Amino acid sequence: MTTLTPQKPAIPQPGDDVTPAPEPRPAAPESRPAPEPGPAQDPAWRELVDAVREAGQYPTRSEAESVTRVVLSALGGHVVGDERVDLARALPEEAARVVASQIPATRSLTAAEFVDSVTARIEGATPATARWDVSSVLSVLPSLVGDELVTRILDQLPPGYALLFGRAELTPAA
Repeated sequence: MTTLTPQKPAIPQPGDDVTPAPEPRPAAPESRPAPEPGPAQDPAWRELVDAVREAGQYPTRSEAESVTRVVLSALGGHVVGDERVDLARALPEEAARVVASQIPATRSLTAAEFVDSVTARIEGATPATARWDVSSVLSVLPSLVGDELVTRILDQLPPGYALLFGRAELTPAA
């Protein structure tokens, strides 16, 4: 059984040192730091994702963003040297980070192997859907980074990549 003992009110006695309770201060307006600009707030990143969404006819922005990250990260390991640096400079900041954060591949992949590597990175992807995803991302790059840089990138990749970038694969006549 619990017994409650009434509390005696604190009544000041003569000689007690009593300090009045401090006046409550008005609540200061909450000062929050300005949000860090993230990929969702970067207009250039949004434009890139929107271009990919339109090119690939993705139903959601989130899906287009995910595909963009996967394809750019795969590409980042296969573009090296000055072309990699120039590509990172030409891309929106978030896309540049995705490309630049990749460790360079130890061997070049054919275009088909590249698509297969993307297939393995996207849950539920098939070679056909991965090819669509790769083309949806890479085909928007020329208008973003320039045809000259895309040509330099294609020159360092094995044959077959031009189609993924939305270009005809031309071979010199013998």
